[in-house]
Amino acid sequence: QVQLVESGGGLVQAGGSLTLSCAASGGTFSRYAMGWFRQAPGKEREFVARISWGGSSTYYVDSVKGRFTISRDNAKNTVYLQMNSLKPEDTAVYYCAARQISGSNYYLDYRYWGQGTQVTVSS
Repeated sequence: QVQLVESGGGLVQAGGSLTLSCAASGGTFSRYAMGWFRQAPGKEREFVARISWGGSSTYYVDSVKGRFTISRDNAKNTVYLQMNSLKPEDTAVYYCAARQISGSNYYLDYRYWGQGTQVTVSS
């Protein structure tokens, strides 16, 4: 059983930066692919980025490519999402998720979820 806790959300002006962290406990972190998803009010949960269990492979939704970077530190059981050049349309609750062995862009493929952290980008 893996527990995930996100942190680092907040209010930022357009063009600003935030770094989200997701701390994992209760499992062997290096066995899990990790993903970041987001959900804006009235919208479906959306894939943002994912990283393989070893960190060698990363994937992004087109709308964040070149602005967001996902990374992980298996020694610290933590995955990060560095977000630069933020836009108002990035406003959402951001969730991290864990899936054993291989990742996926589909949120229903993930078994373990954090509680989410709010990111608000003002124009």
